[in-house]
Amino acid sequence: MNKISGDKLTWIDIQDPTPQDILYVKDNFKLDPLVLDEFTSPSQRPRAQEFSNCLYVVIHIPLFDRSKRVTTPGELDIVITKDHLFTAHIGDNIPLKAIIKEFNENEVVKNQAMSESTAYLLYFILEKLLDSCFPKIDHINEQLSEIEKQIFSGKEKEMVCETSVVKRDILAFRRTLKPQRSILESLVQKHYNLLDDSLNKYFQELIGVNIRVWNALENTKEVIESLEETNNALVSYKINEAMRFLTAISLITFTLSVTVGIFGMAPFDSFSIAHEKTTFWFILGLMFFTVVSLLTFFRRKKWL
Repeated sequence: MNKISGDKLTWIDIQDPTPQDILYVKDNFKLDPLVLDEFTSPSQRPRAQEFSNCLYVVIHIPLFDRSKRVTTPGELDIVITKDHLFTAHIGDNIPLKAIIKEFNENEVVKNQAMSESTAYLLYFILEKLLDSCFPKIDHINEQLSEIEKQIFSGKEKEMVCETSVVKRDILAFRRTLKPQRSILESLVQKHYNLLDDSLNKYFQELIGVNIRVWNALENTKEVIESLEETNNALVSYKINEAMRFLTAISLITFTLSVTVGIFGMAPFDSFSIAHEKTTFWFILGLMFFTVVSLLTFFRRKKWL
């Protein structure tokens, strides 16, 4: 449990809430029991709900696991009262830890964020969390640039898997981010008691940040789809080229087999020419002529 205190407000962050943590909050801050139950229950959808003495908000932030190369939604439960803000989450939330670290190291930033009200502190945290999405998108764009470079370097087969991994990250990012906009809009439109109307401009700004993140994400989606189509086209072209070559070889081999079969049949032995010394060289020359003729034909048709 991390506790950050300012002149007027206190922020308490709880990672992996335990029964002892819940009991501490219950005994000291008299929060609604329904809110305390939510701290330990995962929520699949973002939402905002007002209780008698607090406002409860659930949001999800895209979290990237570098070791597994997968993006997952990180749930963050936020409760604000008149002079306290609580955050609870399961596992590490890197963007949130960065905010806590900044508060601990920079008194100016902490005092600025905690000088007005818990509603303003809520806005400050949400803005930082949304801003943390941009470096992730920049990382995706770097991956896209590398994929493009590899595709046009002749490594199309290797990039089939790579494009699928990046596309999965983008889809997970979109799936996590899209529902958050409705919550941000509700903070402006529903006039919650703990959110002063004078702060509407700030929460409206959050909607703008969300839109910018979404637009940047849409751009990465279009790029990866174009790269995937290009890569698939190049792979298909190479496969077609290989199949064309193998078909030509098969036809030449089949023609030679037919020639050998004809001259190897028993009736051919009844002809006197079959026992001439030059017959072998004649047949060999005929086979060579056949091969050259077929190759010339294929070249003229641009099949080889």
